[in-house]
Amino acid sequence: MRFRPVVLSISLFVSFSTLADCQEAKNNEPRPEDLATNLLISQAGPSFVVPQKELSAGGMVIVFGDQRFTDPTNIKVTNPKVRHLMVQKIAEKHPDAVLMNGDVPYSGDVVNDYEVFKTETEVWRSEHLRVYPALGNHEFHGDPQQALEHWWSAFPELRDRRWYSVELGKSLYTIALDSDASLAKGSEQLNWLDAQLTHLPTTTKFVLISMHHPPAADVQTRINVSHNPRPNEIVLRDDLETLAPTIKARIIVCAGHIHNYERFARGGVTYLVSGGGAASPVQVERTSEDLYQGSEFPNYHFVEFTTHGKMLVGKMYRLADANSATPAWELKDSFEVKAK
Repeated sequence: MRFRPVVLSISLFVSFSTLADCQEAKNNEPRPEDLATNLLISQAGPSFVVPQKELSAGGMVIVFGDQRFTDPTNIKVTNPKVRHLMVQKIAEKHPDAVLMNGDVPYSGDVVNDYEVFKTETEVWRSEHLRVYPALGNHEFHGDPQQALEHWWSAFPELRDRRWYSVELGKSLYTIALDSDASLAKGSEQLNWLDAQLTHLPTTTKFVLISMHHPPAADVQTRINVSHNPRPNEIVLRDDLETLAPTIKARIIVCAGHIHNYERFARGGVTYLVSGGGAASPVQVERTSEDLYQGSEFPNYHFVEFTTHGKMLVGKMYRLADANSATPAWELKDSFEVKAK
């Protein structure tokens, strides 16, 4: 079964056109890694398409993760003030796309968390922003199947999809992965990803992969050791670095899970950790491989990408002194990725 690429339109948060020939998901086990769907076969071509004429000249994309939308009175696991400031600042920038690296709600089994997301991001709908979320581990809190149903109810245009791609104009291509599902060699998701990367549109220069668990990160020995790269994402990292020299576009991977910011370049792939969306901040032990060595904390931030000819420019904007009456935004990291 094949899907026609469809043009995106805007409604609740971002509304994709109705998908043709959808089938019901069939799940054999209640574990997140087993909640696969018949729709996610390995095939070439984007899941969705946004025409170039609908994008700005620079093709701005904003990436950030770990927002944890939940009851605003809960200030222990997330910072509602920071969530608000992030949402407002992103709306002001009016990007062509917003990629969310997972942990959008605090608890996927709590329907109200998605209602808070809807309420707090109303300005995005007013500005007609395109929003592309990826699944994180918090989306699967509680019963995994029920939590996944809550996700699909909140984002009905993604019904039966746990990973998907968007052809964003001529130069950009975005892919949302689900790191709660297997990325092992031969898995349904990795087969699909490999088919995506080896059959990119001829004009694609940059592929932005958003996901939750990071394939590359500072390996911790004392702080947050449980969030070191896992075997599931290391297998993905090896696969990407094998494919990178053979495909026509540059690959940039944007993950979350670690509530801070990190940047790496290895094997022809750029890796970001962007988990500063509002969740309770976490210190990191920066290794020498980390191309960002900033010591500021907490590191609430988002990353902005714009295209300039054959160059993709990334900028990390940090919310300075989040507790002040008038917090300021500061540019803390800037880097370039050159097209092949």
